[in-house]
Amino acid sequence: MVSYRNGWLNSMPLFAVAGSGEKRGPIFALALVACFHVGRRLLCQPNMSESYLQNLFAARIGGKEYGKTTALYKFEKIKRAKRAALAAHPGGEIIDLGVGEPDEMAFPQVVARLAEEAAKPENRGYADNGDDVLKMAAARYLEKVCGVPGINPQTEVIHSIGSKAALSILPAALVDPGDCVLMTTPGYPVFGTHARYYGGRVHQLPLVESNGFLPDLEAVPTEVLRQSKAVVLNYPNNPTGACATPEFFARVVDFALRNRLAVIHDAAYAALVFEGRPLSFLAAPGAKEVGVELHSTSKSFNMTGWRCGFVAGNERLVRAYGDIKDNTDSGQFLAIQHAAAHCLEHPEMTAQIAAKYSRRMSGLVEVLQKAGFAAAKPKGSFFLYVKAPKAAVEQGARRAFANAEEVSQWLIAEKLISTVPWDEAGAYLRFSVTFAARDPAEERSVLGELGARLGGVTFEF
Repeated sequence: MVSYRNGWLNSMPLFAVAGSGEKRGPIFALALVACFHVGRRLLCQPNMSESYLQNLFAARIGGKEYGKTTALYKFEKIKRAKRAALAAHPGGEIIDLGVGEPDEMAFPQVVARLAEEAAKPENRGYADNGDDVLKMAAARYLEKVCGVPGINPQTEVIHSIGSKAALSILPAALVDPGDCVLMTTPGYPVFGTHARYYGGRVHQLPLVESNGFLPDLEAVPTEVLRQSKAVVLNYPNNPTGACATPEFFARVVDFALRNRLAVIHDAAYAALVFEGRPLSFLAAPGAKEVGVELHSTSKSFNMTGWRCGFVAGNERLVRAYGDIKDNTDSGQFLAIQHAAAHCLEHPEMTAQIAAKYSRRMSGLVEVLQKAGFAAAKPKGSFFLYVKAPKAAVEQGARRAFANAEEVSQWLIAEKLISTVPWDEAGAYLRFSVTFAARDPAEERSVLGELGARLGGVTFEF
């Protein structure tokens, strides 16, 4: 053993190499030391295959634990359960009543308009915040269909790449660290997710049957209201199917004015109503003073993949949305915007879609009532929200359920029926009438098969 007594090697023993009888010099000593330190670092690493990037992820998505959780998102559980059910029942077919998007293509005239607009050289470039075509069509639509006059298309309307994009952008205009937003539960979480990204908090407003699935705004604690910036609503509602009333929207305006809140109304299902005209939040007196409304062609015109809608209402909020949008995207393809504008000029297409959903909803309610569910036809959307059973009895065997998720998993595994569970404000199942069926005859066939699969079961509520 030799020691190289110089500097940082002062206390590091060096070993002779067997075989030649010679002792290696300082270069060899340095190499040994380097190997020692590298080896020690590798041995100390908790996971030698883990990239340093793991420590760079932002806290908002989990930080260094990002990607390590074994928790599954609700819809991923449903997908896995469907795959397992089909594997266990070769040749079986899932009745999918959990799909949250239209089952049909956009109308042929809309597809033709898209092709026509896509062929125009002037539409090929960046759209940024859009041209006047969709803005003007949106203002006319709000007046003609929703009874909202006086929308200025230049200052009070901007297109969105679907409602989801708008809900993800708007928090940047309102939420600072420590701010609170009021959101209904169960509900679509995107605005709240991004509010948290900006350091904000979410206060949940439970939607319960006893209140018509409308939030009890006056139940919000005073200390929460002091820190709140916005209230986010969605009617007709996903997942409950509940519709708002003019009286409720009037209370929302008053609530917002008293508590200095911005109102964000996600009206993605606004035109899918089964009676009367669509109800807009902007039709409430004073609504433009406090908020904006988000409209979309996705559900109302069978255009989910096209990603086009608009934000309308308060001029300052619309402007702020546009400023942030400028730094988020370069606008939706003008050909798609112009095709969407064509849709807004032809609301009779939505009336045809809503009539189909109304017909299917009546049939679904009848089937579920016969099976023992307390189902009641909603006034709009394509969702039916019913209390989940506490147990199912079949051929003398009783299966108890702790929550709606267990019911949903059982229905998939045992009956090949897919629904979406919600346990946020009571145990409920969401059924959708967007199941695949080409005509009324096929609709009756699907619903008949649903009834047959549920027929041998006694549900306890």
